[in-house]
Amino acid sequence: MDDWKNIVDELDGGVERILATLSKLTDEDMRAPSALPGWTRGHVATHIARNADSLWNLLEWARTGVEIPQYPSVEARNADLEAGAGRGAAEQAEDVRATAERFAAQARSLPEGAWDAQVRAMLGFSHPAWYVVFRRWHEVEAHHVDLAAGYGPADWPEPYVRWALGSTLTDLAGLPPEKRAALAGHRLTATDSGESADLGWTPGGPEVSGSGPALLAWLSGRSDGAGVTVRPDGPLPEPPPWPHEPSGF
Repeated sequence: MDDWKNIVDELDGGVERILATLSKLTDEDMRAPSALPGWTRGHVATHIARNADSLWNLLEWARTGVEIPQYPSVEARNADLEAGAGRGAAEQAEDVRATAERFAAQARSLPEGAWDAQVRAMLGFSHPAWYVVFRRWHEVEAHHVDLAAGYGPADWPEPYVRWALGSTLTDLAGLPPEKRAALAGHRLTATDSGESADLGWTPGGPEVSGSGPALLAWLSGRSDGAGVTVRPDGPLPEPPPWPHEPSGF
């Protein structure tokens, strides 16, 4: 795994952008709904912080060889989320900053030999430790959009879109047909990069296309499909829940 340092640098920039957004919000703003059903902005900010802690746990597992679960339990994860959601904007921002710095320090100090150690996500799939920093990249960029405070998919940095769309298309293609939901039988194509995925597509079958940011926003549930088109004409299919279990590990 040879590019993790660059990804951690990207994470630092992404967190700085989140902090800039949070600095403009009042305590009342934090109690307002986010883009995620049932979550306030305070829930989203708390999740960003607790996610950093949880992924730190996986890097510590890789470092020590002693199994540490991402979260103690789903119940503990949810309890921590509810406990932190009602805090004010300044306290939320400090939590996001401190936990992000702790995660970055852990990543930058992880011994080279630990990056290939196998760890396990809360959802049950295993992956090498180096993939932890990429999972964190999704969390930082996607949940910044979920704050519904002026940062949208069009603001995603190009390196993130390039990696996230590529991995999303690869992982979708790696899913069994029954898990592709309404996308089964489609071809997906990014009009700017030419990157594509055939999900059981055959010539003459339906094709979905859009720019990289627009396609990623739709596939990740961060847009209703603005800037994405389907041929032949008709409603856009409903993508399966995102992110997907990674393929190839």
